[in-house]
Amino acid sequence: MQEVTAKLRFLRMGPRKVRLIADMIRGKKVSRALDLLSVMPKRAARPVLKLLNSAVANAKHNFSLAMEDLKVAQIYVDGGPVLKRWMPKAHGRATPVRERTSHINLVLSPMEKKVKDENKSKKLKIKN
Repeated sequence: MQEVTAKLRFLRMGPRKVRLIADMIRGKKVSRALDLLSVMPKRAARPVLKLLNSAVANAKHNFSLAMEDLKVAQIYVDGGPVLKRWMPKAHGRATPVRERTSHINLVLSPMEKKVKDENKSKKLKIKN
């Protein structure tokens, strides 16, 4: 089974915010995930949408897979390096500011074909 991956590293957004978006599209069909991301008001939706489009392009170009046959098998967000800054505050104090970054990993896989089990349908008919 072919798996298609795409990665986005060093996104200047906290991983907690990006995970909210990742959780919404995990396990969904690609077409449904694209629809959700395109209308989502969260700021993290745009980079995830671009990453998903990149993964679909990888699938088409490298493996000749159609978008209709793909689903979001895995998507996980890890924390990247934290940029440490200082913010001036009252009475001459300075407080630390931690600007977080994210690494997003996206894996697409083809959907399994559902096959009807004839034995189950026969058992149902016998019981009725």
